[in-house]
Amino acid sequence: MTEGRHFRQVDVFSAEPLLGNPVAVVHDAEGLSDEQMQAFARWTNLSETTFLLAPTDPAADYRVRIFTATSELPFAGHPTLGTAHAWLEAGGVPAGEGVVQECGVGLVQLRRTDGRLAFKAPGLIRSGPVEPALAADIAAALGVGRDEILDIAWADNGPGWVGVQLASADVVLGLKPDFAAMPVDVGVIGPYPEGSECAVEVRAFCPHAAGTTEDPVTGSLNASLAQWLAGGVLPASYTASQGTVLGRRGRVHIETDEAGSIWVGGDTLTTILGTAAL
Repeated sequence: MTEGRHFRQVDVFSAEPLLGNPVAVVHDAEGLSDEQMQAFARWTNLSETTFLLAPTDPAADYRVRIFTATSELPFAGHPTLGTAHAWLEAGGVPAGEGVVQECGVGLVQLRRTDGRLAFKAPGLIRSGPVEPALAADIAAALGVGRDEILDIAWADNGPGWVGVQLASADVVLGLKPDFAAMPVDVGVIGPYPEGSECAVEVRAFCPHAAGTTEDPVTGSLNASLAQWLAGGVLPASYTASQGTVLGRRGRVHIETDEAGSIWVGGDTLTTILGTAAL
């Protein structure tokens, strides 16, 4: 007989239900095999499903494994916020001032900022220039001229992102990518006019890493884009919009602290609470 495990589905990066990015969180996942975790993640058909485990590092409050429908990720942003929300809501008590998550990239710090959970962006695995041939292929897949890309760089903190800067939010919203031709997972960003509610519009095209085509609201991508552009092209702290073309209203709050670290925050709320037969 299968065992019922506590389960939450958390909407992340929205203060209103159904307008953010959902993550499935399985509590007390000890004893589940890799195959069981992957099968459940495939069944939920969400961009990510997470499994809460006891930490192996004494500095961590909990350990999490993060699965897409097709593979395991060392780190992802909206699952980090959603899992921390679920752990706290279920009665988790941090050992220190903030929450410390253990995952594939190591320890990730979380804190509450203005009532929202925020994670400290982990270091980039890969940064710097993109090879000219790859940049040309990305432009073609996005359906824009290479000269329309203001800047392009590796911005990989685990999922494998390449960041693309375009001239405006309207250009970003108007993209109709050829996903079959997209050589890597790509995050695109463009500014709104000064004085707008949000500084930028972001879109995440991920036909490779997430087993989907476009992710609604993406913490890892917003973290790496901020590490690339905040304090230079963009303000040190700002709010990003994402998910507009998918009928979502994601809001990602970027803050740069005095030490220069990037914090990525968003609202979180539980939309489904129950047990999962695993």
